[in-house]
Amino acid sequence: MFDKKNRLPDAELEVMQLLWRCEAPVARATVEEEMAKLRPMAQTTLLTLLTRLADKGFVRIEKQGRSSVYTPLVAREEYQARQSKRFVDQLFGGSMSAFASALTASGLSKEDLEELRRMLEEGKL
Repeated sequence: MFDKKNRLPDAELEVMQLLWRCEAPVARATVEEEMAKLRPMAQTTLLTLLTRLADKGFVRIEKQGRSSVYTPLVAREEYQARQSKRFVDQLFGGSMSAFASALTASGLSKEDLEELRRMLEEGKL
């Protein structure tokens, strides 16, 4: 089952991002075609990644005839929220002020910082 602490390895995250962009359920042929555009990999490697995602509770695999379809079980927003919290907790000891200072020092443009401020004021963050 999906472990809230799980951080997906880069290759698995790439596959999840592809699945999140597609309308579920996603046919295996579609996954293969779309992945080939992003980062070509052997079919066996892709199937292994999909199986790992299923084992971790991120994806449901269903047989349809001789092929399979894939449905994300974890929403993109849920994963992003959990990983963002984990990031702030681990790297900044949970301190939002330390995180904000780092963002400011990171080279964000004035426009980016203004957008963040506006989102905070509007209650969107």
